[in-house]
Amino acid sequence: MARKASNSPFLEEWLRTMSGSSVSDGLVKPNSAPSARSIIQAWSEIRDSLQNHNFDTRCLQALRALVSSESSIHVADPQAKLLISILALRDVSLSSESYILVLRLLYVWIRKSFRPSQALVGSAVHAIGGVFDDNRRNLQPALVAQSVLVSGAFACVPSLSGELKVLSLELLCRILEEEYSLVGSLEELVPVVLAGIGYALSSSLDVHYVRILDFLFGVWLKDEGPRGNVTYGLMILHLIEWVVSGYMRSNYVDKISLFANEVLETSKAKYSVFAVLMAAAGVLRASAAVISNGAQSFEISKLRNSAEKRIEFVARLLVSNGNATLPTTQREGPLLKCFAIALARCGTVSSSSPLLLCLASALLTQVFPFGQIYESFRKDPTGPKLVWVREHLSDVLFKESGAITGAFCNQYSSASEENKYIVENMIWDFCQNLYLQHRQIALLLRGVDDTLLGEIEKIAESSFLMVVVFALAVTKQWLKLIVSKERKMETSVKILVSFSCVEYFRHIRLSEYMETIREVISCVQENDATCVSFVESIPTYDSLTNPKDLFTQRIEYEWSRDDVQTSRILFYLRVIPTCIGQLPASAFRRVVASTMFLYIGHPNKKVARASHTLLVAFLSSTKESEEDERNELKEHLVYYYMQRSLEVYPEITPFEGLASGVAALIRHLPAGSPAIFYSMHSLVEKASTFNTDALQGRKSDPGNQILELLMRLISLVDRQVLPYLMKSLAQLIIKLPKERQNMVLGELYGQVGESDDVVRKPSLVSWLQSLDYLCSNNRIEGSASSTTITPNQLAARL
Repeated sequence: MARKASNSPFLEEWLRTMSGSSVSDGLVKPNSAPSARSIIQAWSEIRDSLQNHNFDTRCLQALRALVSSESSIHVADPQAKLLISILALRDVSLSSESYILVLRLLYVWIRKSFRPSQALVGSAVHAIGGVFDDNRRNLQPALVAQSVLVSGAFACVPSLSGELKVLSLELLCRILEEEYSLVGSLEELVPVVLAGIGYALSSSLDVHYVRILDFLFGVWLKDEGPRGNVTYGLMILHLIEWVVSGYMRSNYVDKISLFANEVLETSKAKYSVFAVLMAAAGVLRASAAVISNGAQSFEISKLRNSAEKRIEFVARLLVSNGNATLPTTQREGPLLKCFAIALARCGTVSSSSPLLLCLASALLTQVFPFGQIYESFRKDPTGPKLVWVREHLSDVLFKESGAITGAFCNQYSSASEENKYIVENMIWDFCQNLYLQHRQIALLLRGVDDTLLGEIEKIAESSFLMVVVFALAVTKQWLKLIVSKERKMETSVKILVSFSCVEYFRHIRLSEYMETIREVISCVQENDATCVSFVESIPTYDSLTNPKDLFTQRIEYEWSRDDVQTSRILFYLRVIPTCIGQLPASAFRRVVASTMFLYIGHPNKKVARASHTLLVAFLSSTKESEEDERNELKEHLVYYYMQRSLEVYPEITPFEGLASGVAALIRHLPAGSPAIFYSMHSLVEKASTFNTDALQGRKSDPGNQILELLMRLISLVDRQVLPYLMKSLAQLIIKLPKERQNMVLGELYGQVGESDDVVRKPSLVSWLQSLDYLCSNNRIEGSASSTTITPNQLAARL
């Protein structure tokens, strides 16, 4: 806040901090802990040099030492007099660096002095003017900047006489107007010049006020002047915040009125639009701090109103006829960036459709510039340069993406239904495009340039947060009665589809994400048509396995290695079970089944398990209006399910998924269903493909897992299937080595003994006894003549 800047003696340092600039003024690196002795020695060297008119390297080193300690030293009036005497010399030629360092120390003096000598200030102003005139042919930008800084600092000293303030302001204006081409020639000097201007504007005098404003807001349009960008824009924002906060604290009503009239209420062609925009944001930030302290007045309210109107005026320049445009020109892009950062920093602003549309455009084209990234891949197979992506990641605009999103959501909450609908669709379209674009970029770069891919994905991860926060803001609007049910259903589907598109970038648990998911799924569950609409948004089987995208033509495509696509499908696999009761069987057959069976064979076991879970959900679902059709589809699916699951077991199919699927089909298919018999048969056949060594090994071994599953199914299958299961189990167990047979029989005796099924228990006990007898008498342990009973013989005995 601006009041924090008043606690710091150096305004330019605060401006650098608030704008995120890491560039120093290039004078001397600060010395964190100067010794008193070194400071005394430095002043002694300067005094000796002045007396001897010998300004050699020792004097220069002394000046450097003092400037490096500027944050901790105080320059007293006698020392200031010494410095002014150096500036006043005309018969000695000093280096430009020496003059610059002397000016810097005078700045330290005036900023830290409680009541500086007026005579010394007058002498200093005249001396600076003389140096400026003497060096006109070879003026250095740093010398110009430091002259502006110290002149402005003189003008804002409260105890200074009006005459001296006028003298200081005249010098400052003359330098600015005559040497404006040098003012912005070096990036590190811009905050120095702006600080000098800020000091001058905060002066109690109105003299030269408009001239200073004309320079501040007009220099960005001059050919030789600095070019406007976000960093400079933030410096203007916080400079005006600091200045206007001072007006409010000092109750300078006339200054407030004059500033509003010159900058906010009058459109001047010679004023840069971006500079005025940032100034308006600075006014709002300053007034918000005052209002929060309960000090609102008519003048402040009027000033805020003027600032908000000026910001809205700029917004209207960026949109046409109330419809969103996505600025891409070199002129519009920087202005849109400044607009976004201004709205993020200035606090609450009255709702306006142009503001909302501009913030949406800024987020989708400037903060998250995937259109530019994707386009660079189209033009050049190597894509954007890593340095460009890293520069964007370190840019203050990207770092403020959360604040910009917050401002966007605030504007959205108060917008009209029409404008809400516009920006919602902008966000949902952004998600679709991000999915399509990043999916192809990931396929091209993974394993080729993982570093660049990782940096691009950092931007995408941040965009995921933006989408989630906005989607939550959308759902909160549903609490209002004005939202129609149809609109609510439509938006629910769009949010789910959008979340599926950005699911790949979800790497952290977000309460906002889960809250939004719960809200929209509850809406989808209310309506069959809404559920179908969501499910039909899943990519088609052909597009999953054989995409026709431009970039995928450059590589050998494998659907299972498409991680972005896999994450999207995983989202569907997890969400569809939550509304499976509302999904007609025909839609499941037409849209879901092929994709589910495809991803049952995905090498990522998390994905494969989700596919099994989806089948379980469908098998356990009911829908009274189509019971026969649904049951028929369930039986058909089971045949494909067993084939697909077992053909990739155990390499891909997770046993937990297979076990849950088999248990579900037994529980939910009609008693005696041929599909259940087929499932038992398929499991026995698969178990038979593993040798007896595998069947007697650890419980985690694949063959043993199937055997254990078949044993557990004894308590689940109906009485029509039970005899077949018993015979099938016997065929497997009789082939086991003696030790393993005893273990299995023990487990079966325990399982049957604990059973409460009085109808089936006697037959199970009889079967076990027969099986126990066969295992004991049809294989003689350790004998070469050991024989194994045939399946037909076993069937006859049982």
